[in-house]
Amino acid sequence: MHSGNRSHYKAVPAKLSGNLKQAYPRFSQSNQQLYNHRMTQESLFEQLKHPNPNLRERAMWELVETQDETTIPRLMEVLAEEDVVYRRAAVKALGAIGIESVPLLVESLLNSENVTIRGSCAKALAQVAVNYGDVPFPLEGIEGLKTALNDPNPVVHIASAMALGVVGVPALDSLLEVLHETDNLGLAVAIINAVSSIPDHRVRGVLTNLATDESADSYIRESATSALSRLDLLLQFKPNQ
Repeated sequence: MHSGNRSHYKAVPAKLSGNLKQAYPRFSQSNQQLYNHRMTQESLFEQLKHPNPNLRERAMWELVETQDETTIPRLMEVLAEEDVVYRRAAVKALGAIGIESVPLLVESLLNSENVTIRGSCAKALAQVAVNYGDVPFPLEGIEGLKTALNDPNPVVHIASAMALGVVGVPALDSLLEVLHETDNLGLAVAIINAVSSIPDHRVRGVLTNLATDESADSYIRESATSALSRLDLLLQFKPNQ
């Protein structure tokens, strides 16, 4: 009788085990995988703060590989952090993710009241262009950066000009349009520097005109002259331009 009872009690766990996943969904394989994934994401975000740049770089690319629907919004939140290392790592990570991050970056670039966030968004858009130069840059991103050229804060409009310069030829018309219209000397110089990195024949003509325009501000002429020298070096590797 005792042996029968022992047999019965041994059978109870086995009998229950078949229904355990239904009774306790948190123990299911898919939920365990989700838990592990979230723990991994937590660890990777912590590593973005690490003083070792190699560890930050590795964490960044692992975030790209393991990203889910929460990754981009969470990285966007980091752009408001005072920790410069953490914030810059988030900028790079958003750039590494690529085109998918553009809509939220543009939204904050144009609408955030925080100048640090706006500047970081412009820099992240530049990183997208750097990392995915073989992919057409979204028109939404170009238009957003063009609008941000008129941001009153120089941190933002200079970063936006640089980003459009990285985008290259697709952004050239936007840069030249604002250059011809602006009365902001600092912005004009930022655009001159940006277009000097774009190997296009139109750039040479614009820079030559500015460099020789006696009515232009001396700083503009000097900047255009220096930009022409950089453009010439660049065009040596692009003889067809």
